[in-house]
Amino acid sequence: MAAIYSGIHLKLKSPQTPWEDKLKLARFAWISSQCLLPNKEQVLLDWCTHALSGWHNKKVAFSQDILEGLWCYLDDVLHTRKLCSLLKQGKTVTLRLNMAQLLLDRLQECAHGQSQVCMSTLLSVFRSVFSSPALSSVFTTKYELMVNLLAKFCVLACSEIQKPLLTERQVNASVMSRDALHGSPPDHPELDGNKSSSKPKKISPSASLFEVFLQVLSCYLTVQRQQANPNRVFTVVTNQLIQPLVLLRYLLTSQELAPSHPRSHLRQQLRRDIRVKIDSILQLALFSSEHLTSYKAELFPAKEDSGKCGSGGTKGPLKPVSAILCKLSAQGFCEPTLHYSVKSDALSLFFKFFLESCRKGEGKEEQRMLCFYYLVRLLPALDLHPDGSAAVPAKVVQQGTVSPGEKSPPDSTRAPESWSLALQAVESLLSQALSADIYNVAADRIRHREVQLNFYRTLAQIFFNEAQPSIPSWYHCLKVILNLNHLILEPDLDQLLSSAWVNAEDMEAQVLQARQLMVCSLLQIYTKLRQLPRLFSQLLSVICQPALDDCRPPLLSEGISKSLKTSLLETPPSQVLEICSSVLKSIKMYILPDLVKEESEAEKMETDGGQGNQKREDASLKLASLCQLLHVVLFNLKTLDNASPVPLVRQSKGLMEEMQQTVEELLHLLQAARKPLNLSSVQRIGKKFKKNLDPKESQNVSELEIETLWEHRTQEATLLLRYTWVEVDTLFHMYCSKYPSFDWSLTAAVAETQTPSSPPLTDHMESLISGALLPARLHPSPSRSPMSCLLLKLLTLQQMKKVLLDNPLLCESSTAALLRSAAQFIVAKSELEARSDGEQQAWDREIGSVNARTYRVAHWYLLTTNLPLILPHLSGEDISHIAQVLVSSLLHKQAEASKDLPPGCLTFFLISSQLILSPFLAEMPSLFSATVGLLTQRIVTVLRTGHKPKVCPTFLTFYEGETGAIPSERDAVQPLTTLIQKEAVIEDILASSKTGDVQVLLTDAQVKELVNLLQVLTNLNPDGMNSEDLSSVFLVLLFMFTSTSRQPDQMITDAPEYGGDALFQGKLLRVLDYLMEGRSFQSVLKLIHGGTLLQTAVSGLLWHSNTARLGATCGADWLDLVKAAQVFISSLVQLIIVRNSSVRLNLDQFASYLTSKEIVLSSSGESMMSVHLLLASLTSFSQAVTSNLGRSKQMDQTLTQMLARTTASLGPAVELVLKPQTAIQPTSVLGQAFVVEVVTVMLHGELASLSVEDESKQSGTKLTLTHMTLYRGFCQQILREMSSASRPMNFLVSSLRFLSVFYTALEKREQGEAKEEGQELEELYIQILQNVHRLLAAPWLSHTDVGELEPAVQELLRHLVEKSTTSQFNLLLLMVREGLDISKLRAGKRKEVLSAVIIVKLLSCCSLPETCSKALWLIAPQIISAMVPFIRSSSQDVSLTLPFTVPMVISMTSLLRQGEGLITNPHHVILVFGVLHSLPLDRLTPSVYHAVFLAVHEMLFAVIQCHPQVILKAAPSFLNVFYRLVASIMQEGRQRRDCDTGADGAAYLQCSRLIERMYSHIAATAENFPALSAFMVAQYVTELQKVTLRPDVKQHLTEGIYCILDLCMEQDIKFLKAGLHVGVREVFNELYSSYTHYHKAQRQGEEKYTV
Repeated sequence: MAAIYSGIHLKLKSPQTPWEDKLKLARFAWISSQCLLPNKEQVLLDWCTHALSGWHNKKVAFSQDILEGLWCYLDDVLHTRKLCSLLKQGKTVTLRLNMAQLLLDRLQECAHGQSQVCMSTLLSVFRSVFSSPALSSVFTTKYELMVNLLAKFCVLACSEIQKPLLTERQVNASVMSRDALHGSPPDHPELDGNKSSSKPKKISPSASLFEVFLQVLSCYLTVQRQQANPNRVFTVVTNQLIQPLVLLRYLLTSQELAPSHPRSHLRQQLRRDIRVKIDSILQLALFSSEHLTSYKAELFPAKEDSGKCGSGGTKGPLKPVSAILCKLSAQGFCEPTLHYSVKSDALSLFFKFFLESCRKGEGKEEQRMLCFYYLVRLLPALDLHPDGSAAVPAKVVQQGTVSPGEKSPPDSTRAPESWSLALQAVESLLSQALSADIYNVAADRIRHREVQLNFYRTLAQIFFNEAQPSIPSWYHCLKVILNLNHLILEPDLDQLLSSAWVNAEDMEAQVLQARQLMVCSLLQIYTKLRQLPRLFSQLLSVICQPALDDCRPPLLSEGISKSLKTSLLETPPSQVLEICSSVLKSIKMYILPDLVKEESEAEKMETDGGQGNQKREDASLKLASLCQLLHVVLFNLKTLDNASPVPLVRQSKGLMEEMQQTVEELLHLLQAARKPLNLSSVQRIGKKFKKNLDPKESQNVSELEIETLWEHRTQEATLLLRYTWVEVDTLFHMYCSKYPSFDWSLTAAVAETQTPSSPPLTDHMESLISGALLPARLHPSPSRSPMSCLLLKLLTLQQMKKVLLDNPLLCESSTAALLRSAAQFIVAKSELEARSDGEQQAWDREIGSVNARTYRVAHWYLLTTNLPLILPHLSGEDISHIAQVLVSSLLHKQAEASKDLPPGCLTFFLISSQLILSPFLAEMPSLFSATVGLLTQRIVTVLRTGHKPKVCPTFLTFYEGETGAIPSERDAVQPLTTLIQKEAVIEDILASSKTGDVQVLLTDAQVKELVNLLQVLTNLNPDGMNSEDLSSVFLVLLFMFTSTSRQPDQMITDAPEYGGDALFQGKLLRVLDYLMEGRSFQSVLKLIHGGTLLQTAVSGLLWHSNTARLGATCGADWLDLVKAAQVFISSLVQLIIVRNSSVRLNLDQFASYLTSKEIVLSSSGESMMSVHLLLASLTSFSQAVTSNLGRSKQMDQTLTQMLARTTASLGPAVELVLKPQTAIQPTSVLGQAFVVEVVTVMLHGELASLSVEDESKQSGTKLTLTHMTLYRGFCQQILREMSSASRPMNFLVSSLRFLSVFYTALEKREQGEAKEEGQELEELYIQILQNVHRLLAAPWLSHTDVGELEPAVQELLRHLVEKSTTSQFNLLLLMVREGLDISKLRAGKRKEVLSAVIIVKLLSCCSLPETCSKALWLIAPQIISAMVPFIRSSSQDVSLTLPFTVPMVISMTSLLRQGEGLITNPHHVILVFGVLHSLPLDRLTPSVYHAVFLAVHEMLFAVIQCHPQVILKAAPSFLNVFYRLVASIMQEGRQRRDCDTGADGAAYLQCSRLIERMYSHIAATAENFPALSAFMVAQYVTELQKVTLRPDVKQHLTEGIYCILDLCMEQDIKFLKAGLHVGVREVFNELYSSYTHYHKAQRQGEEKYTV
């Protein structure tokens, strides 16, 4: 056989052999071990290479199929395991050089779409070549080949990204056709069986291209690092690679990929990896440390070049900056539309690389200047030329002409898109310069003749000359320049304020946000410089300039206003007063002259086309802006007090006098007579004035009314100025005795025209109420001048306060009437009645934002916040009106709209809901009573509109006789105010409970309205209701409960939102139970006895249950109704017993009623519902009575009699329920849990009553239980069913409670009994333990189910071990020890282990006998040691974290906490630190992460709180675990786009609170952590430097680390500042600065007043 195959080599070379046979022979020769050729693998590879080269060089001819077959053969050979193994063994198999050139040529053809080779095959060959160092050496040994290869791959990758999806599909089709046509012949085996498993399967060409490209990049990067000549690398990369690399990087980075490109083929991680490799190549090639000298030689000016660049130099000096910029500015390497984007992106990247390379050099100041000059060279490439700047010397300008991009001057007609790209690039460059700190202001001024300052100033001048206020980056650039040095923009400050603030147009949200950030930064900088008055001086001059447009935007937006308030609080008061004085001077100098016009000028105004009136309009707008600005400034001024210096008081006094004069001048201006204009001049300016109105408001304003608009605005500004002045003057006078109030003088001046005999204060209040203060033609209304209306009310409120403080004035007879008028003026009933519905907007609490849409909210806010002051002076009708508005707004569905409100904004509904929930509402009895009365009236109104099937109820008939027709909402008559009406309601209730007749039938709409009214009623505090209101509303609701139902036709279509009768009845019972908590409920019991109430409620339910109105027995609504009835009965019985309200009479009546009912079971559902209700009523009654035993002997005697009667009735009833029925099993209908609960209550009641009776007897008397047989059988049934299969949770909890009570009963019976009883108790003890252990280990119980069972299990264990013997307790410990066997975890029985662990945790919290306690804590260290391997093993499986690992840690924590002082060996406590290190904290869902975090924190807290002696020995171990928590929450709590809010964000926020808590406890026990505070701070800032935290998370972490900084001494701070790295040190300095500014000052202030 060997002879047969020995001639294969000759046949392959023979021209007579057909190419099809050659290809088959080659395949066979490769896979056959019988083919013997010297160096066979190399021979076959060479043959294939030679054949392919010959065809592509046109030296050999064969078909296209043979060509593709040869490429496939080469691909298959390179992927075989045989070749891989040979190469690993060290055998030399290489590719020839011509193969490398062949691959390069084919790659170039693919890039141009002319390849005759399938791209997938070609990429697969490349993947194989670069997977092996031996094969890739054909490229790596020659640097030029690698460069050529990388360039061609870049071109191919760029074209692939920009290629449409159609081309992708065509390539896939070609792959499929190649696989179909060129598979291996059937008579020859495929090479697949011998292929390497690393060859990818079914990878798309696009994804495969970038994966291979990443291989090529990695290989090239290795080769580039091996090059010895950096200048050669720089030249090669600049000439051949820089353009394709930056283009590809831009395409990978930008989100503007071709819309049809399948992005899923290019994974995010793959794109990121490629980009990182490209960055490394460019940075190492272009910005290596060896090129720093060349950069210096090119960038530094000639006079700075000497002595800095070194003496040596290269032949033909390298100019790297010019070379790079020339290549970037050259056209042709990308699409013209992409060229500017690619260039701007590359310039920002290169500046970043340059900054990083300069940091490694020596000479910090020299490096700064080098970076600056590099920045200077980059800007002209963006077509931004700072001409005339000293920063650009002649040498730099000449070198700049090398780059084509620098030749053209800036294009003034540049498209906005290009400006956007340019500004984004400049923003990036300036931000990097700011971060790198290349601009040292002092060094620039002293050593460099302000070269940087002049450059940045010239650049800023370009921004102003070519302003782009519609682009966010324009504002960002100005903000960065401000942060560089505020002096840069100082000469153009007025232009900055005008373009970026005062005259900026309304824009989209992103632009508004950018503008707001820039203005806020401006305010913060000038505040820190203590130059805020200078800034405001420029601002005022800009405001007073003629407007650039018809309508300026609002001066103070929400964000700017907030920043201004913060800045004012940090500004010295004298400077704030200086700002206010500047505002007033501006008003007098620039505004008032335009407003004051003489008669002759008014006549001239008619002839000049309305230009004079236009000036007044502009002046009124400016006056409004200045007054709002002054209002904000003064309202955020630190008030004067007795400690204020005298010069400050004098300055304040002078300001208030000046402000007073301004107010007087404005008031006189408004009072002056005005000559009307002709119609033609008004029509010319009407269009302009309508622009400044609300769109809907302008529709209602006639042309003649426009004439007075400037007067309305002036009036609003005057009133705002007046109100601001009054508030500030009052505040100064209250807190500073050295300040005299000026309000009286102004009041007197205003009142001079009034009656001289009246006091000026009352005269001024009358002028405010009557409107005499303002001209009649300008009388404000909410639609035309809402701000004036609100300000008049605020001024009236201030005058009311002053009158109330004036005791002599209060004694006058006319004052009361005046106060009443003032209160009615503030309430303004007509304005409250006006509904805005959909037009209503939220109000941000700023007076300047009050308009027609927000006025009603602002008015309601003013009214509700001053109700205690206003209510005493209002009539009952007015108070009822306020209550009506309150209730109507709550019933109006605005809750959905209020959910999406910005922080701090208010709506009408939100204000009303806050008022109704406020505890202060109950302290205003008049309004509270009116609200309750209105709710009662509305309920009665709904009942009266309902259908009366038979006879109208007596009290409704009586009410109609009193009030006539159905009352409207304005009627203030409250129903049931007389004893006759209440007795009529009681008669109707008792009649319905006896006969079961429904007196009122309700529709769905009426039920919905009643439910809404009940919701409002439950928000009221029942303690605030007086006896009349409480009795009225309670009786009406009780009538609804007993005498109403839904109409039969409505029951068929139960509304899911409000349910059927059962749901409605349940809500009524809950409201009745809520009203019973009121202090005045005794008034109800005076009208109707408690026993009658109980009987009425139960009988009403029984009547309803006998009909089909309450739904199915097993329905959720029905079960909810039964629970509500039980709560109602328990509460009322408890109330009767506690208040000792005829206990025997009332309870005997109800007990007789319950025990008189015969329980009869049948197959009908109605009968079963009655049984359910009766059993529930008996149960709740027995529970309430049992819980009140022990109050007194007389009371106990009464209650035990009741218990005996109810128990006697419960016993037969339960036996009847448990008895098997012929049709339906009652327990399946009532529920097993309910039956178990009934038997438990019966046993507990019988046990309690017998215990009370036996107190007077001998201790050894036998305890006899009446239904002992029932209890025993029940116990055995529970033990059989509890853990046998999956059971409902409520049944398991009820069963565990029954076992607790039954075991207690057997224990009491054992006293004085024979051995048989003791043996029964011992057996029951063992059975319960075994069943509890099996239950907790049940596979069908989840970890949440186990958590629900733990309280009941703990109660059961407490009864078991409370009086257990040593032998019994040993059995329990033996069961725990068996459960903690590590072999169970290996066998997969982790639930058994978990069961034992939970029992240990619950056992440690029980009160044990002394001997049992000693036994438990003796073996507690062994239990802890046994838990350690379980936690470490389970921590390796993340899926076990929540169900297994966390409960183990919680149990260990419980042992440590309960073992305080009992676990004496610190070693056993130190063990837990090693365990906590193994817990997973990475890659967890937020809920699991929070559970693990909480478990670790609680264990650390238990150690620091209960075992302080351990901390003294193991403080570093403790801190290492805690540091792990800190680092983890910093990683999870970093800023993200998606999950900063919601449930996920809340989980991380809670974890940050735990960190703050632990920091505070560490600080409180500082003696346990000696000399470690600086270490903790260093760890914190090291982690903080790595991430950007969410603000809410950072707030808690910062407050926590402040507590540790309190422990740091001065030498610790010095050590941290000296020892931390540069970046970390900056973070620490910022942290310590905020600590000193905020926390330390506050702490020292608190210590000053601490004893």
